[in-house]
Amino acid sequence: MSMHRSWHYVDETKRRQWQNPEAVSDAIGLKPGLTFVDVGCGDGFFTLPAARLVGPTGKVYGVDIGSEAIDEMRRKASGEGLTNLELTVSKAEETILCHACADIVFFGNVLHDFQDPAEVVKNARKMLKPKGKLVNLDWKKIGMTFGPPLSMRFDEATATHLIEHAGFKVESIKESGLYHYLIIADPL
Repeated sequence: MSMHRSWHYVDETKRRQWQNPEAVSDAIGLKPGLTFVDVGCGDGFFTLPAARLVGPTGKVYGVDIGSEAIDEMRRKASGEGLTNLELTVSKAEETILCHACADIVFFGNVLHDFQDPAEVVKNARKMLKPKGKLVNLDWKKIGMTFGPPLSMRFDEATATHLIEHAGFKVESIKESGLYHYLIIADPL
């Protein structure tokens, strides 16, 4: 569920200067044949590279509240011949895309955007396979001239608390470039 804020719609080329979706996919262990769920997927900055990587034997689900963003991703996917995507326009707080099907449920720079982030993380728990991974890539809570306002951002401790409270054990917290952190968690 991307909120329609201008900082979400940064030119992809510019964004790639400080965030590489393929490197993130590698860091979280995404590989061919897996099922990947992108919650708050926007127009597919992480979703489309994931669909390319998991290939025809894998599956990618995406959900976002922005119908224009989903429509744009559908156009891009169609142009590339990607057929392993299932995209939904909906609020993440009200959406469970599949039950116990996902190898990875991913939040890319969005956990702080949801009206009820705790509910969204609980829904992620329902979508994960027992050995699946929840991944939260988010903005560091530091001042910078782009990205969401500092007051909106979750620091690592806040995000960890939300994730653990929803029934996960945090496996790792590490930096992901200059501006982001990456939390990987296992369902209990």
